[in-house]
Amino acid sequence: MKKHTRKFKSAMLALVSLVLIPSCANTSNANSVALAKAKQDPYQVKSVQQGKASWYSIKTNYGTATASGERLRNEAPTAAHKTLPMGTKVRVINMNNNKSEVVTINDRGPYIKGRIIDVTIGTAEKLGFVKNGVVPVKIEVLDKSEQ
Repeated sequence: MKKHTRKFKSAMLALVSLVLIPSCANTSNANSVALAKAKQDPYQVKSVQQGKASWYSIKTNYGTATASGERLRNEAPTAAHKTLPMGTKVRVINMNNNKSEVVTINDRGPYIKGRIIDVTIGTAEKLGFVKNGVVPVKIEVLDKSEQ
């Protein structure tokens, strides 16, 4: 009789393990994915704009002056926008390839109809549109999350 009881207990333990362990693993995996995403993106989207983006550089800007007083640096993650306050963080998403970069508004422009943002040439390289010159973009105006 003891042999049957021991086998029964072992079988039940194995069955419970098969049911509980995967559910625990899934929960912790879901939590770790949510935590990783929260750490990766510390911003909340305040508003969204769509239009065309172009790029500019020291050469095309005829110097290094920006409207904010900062020096224009080709590799800096900065951009020009007509109306957003200086210092505003925005995520620029290239709609052709879904690449995105977070930049800080530190200049005014663009002054060509239909364009909503000018990014530095370094940012345009990361977004993959230096050769194209102009691409459709989505701009997410960002606000720091309270975490």
